[in-house]
Amino acid sequence: MTEAKIIAAKRSRFAATIFNYGNIVSMLIPLPLGIFWLGASMAVYTMNRHHPNERVGHYTQQAAYRFYGVIGFVVVVATFYGTELKYWLITWAISAAILLPWSITDIVRIHREHWQDVTFEEQN
Repeated sequence: MTEAKIIAAKRSRFAATIFNYGNIVSMLIPLPLGIFWLGASMAVYTMNRHHPNERVGHYTQQAAYRFYGVIGFVVVVATFYGTELKYWLITWAISAAILLPWSITDIVRIHREHWQDVTFEEQN
């Protein structure tokens, strides 16, 4: 038996912004929140990538591409840093310069977009 469920537009819009908010917080407070966000972001991506509202999945995927791309760059480059704090700070500044404006732009875009309630069938 299937049951029709409705997801409010407001909840879909919020779900679309979660990954971007996580990116912002992880760049503003990289230790320890950046490390926690790396793990938590995988759960957020898993929950929202195949959301019944396909726009939520789109925005989540775009935010994830940016975040994992920057973090992948950090892993490759930072392998050679050792304990030299100067290089870590430069890398953090570059990462923040990439992720912060893009995430803020995405959040503004999400809030300007017209969101509609979504109806989907749930299996019992």
